[in-house]
Amino acid sequence: MIRRILPHPGLSLLLVIVWMLMVNDLGFGALALGLIFGILIPLITSRFWPDRPVLRFGPAMAGYVGIVLLDIIVANFQVAWLIVTRRNRDLESRWMVVPLEVRSPEAITVLAGTISLTPGTVSSDISSCGRALLVHAIDVTDPEAEVARIKLRYEARLLKVFA
Repeated sequence: MIRRILPHPGLSLLLVIVWMLMVNDLGFGALALGLIFGILIPLITSRFWPDRPVLRFGPAMAGYVGIVLLDIIVANFQVAWLIVTRRNRDLESRWMVVPLEVRSPEAITVLAGTISLTPGTVSSDISSCGRALLVHAIDVTDPEAEVARIKLRYEARLLKVFA
């Protein structure tokens, strides 16, 4: 019964949170409208998601979100240090190919978004075969080590989140 009302509970919660942040109001009316959107939008769009991914919202998800937030903060300082201390011609920017073990489009999108959000990474794109991410970074001295770090730090955790 609850699955019929909330076909995507994570999406419903996310919609309510985003709505409350957008209206910048903690009043009852704003919350009620957020709940209406959080219930109706997933209900209307659920038929477009026949093969929705199974997510684990427990420690795996919390660990992934925590490590991403920590990495974003640390990378901001690293990029700021690069800007202050290094000249452009001394930077070793390059493209890296990250072979993928994750297969679901949602997991690949989350991984690409995570890599793009982390400062120091200029861009990421999926290869034409869909089995690798192409990542452009500002300064990489050892591309193999960086690819291994991405796989260990992000992809291994995403494999646990997207069961």
